[in-house]
Amino acid sequence: MYATTGLPTLARDVIALIARIGLGVILIAHGWQKFNEWTIAGTTESFSQMGVPVPEFAAPFATFVELIGGTLLILGAFTPIVSALIAINLLGALVIVHFVPQPFVSQGGWELVAALSAGALLIAAMGPGRFSVDRFVFRSKGPRARRVSGAHAPAAA
Repeated sequence: MYATTGLPTLARDVIALIARIGLGVILIAHGWQKFNEWTIAGTTESFSQMGVPVPEFAAPFATFVELIGGTLLILGAFTPIVSALIAINLLGALVIVHFVPQPFVSQGGWELVAALSAGALLIAAMGPGRFSVDRFVFRSKGPRARRVSGAHAPAAA
């Protein structure tokens, strides 16, 4: 059973929460750096120098996907959409800027964006877990709620 189902549900939910918090904090830090330290204008100029296409769009997109998306990811809100946007943003950074032979981020390499992309894709695929806004908001829409409300009750003869 373990080989096909992994850890118990509670453990998976706690691990999903930890992963969302870790990934979200890193994203917020990078988004805040682009917004506050470098500014959108400075980030746009930097993206332009790196050869990022349409830097006037890419810089604010990256900044706010990281800032707002990181926050929503921590909360577990709109998780599939947010995780997909984060993955798209990071995969773009990987392909356009960080796809160099050396993996190490200290040398401009791909390791950080690859790890963050993989984490975002995994969260998108697996969901946010029970400790999330998504679970709280959408919990009544699952099959369990339908059974409780009688939607699956057999018809009277």
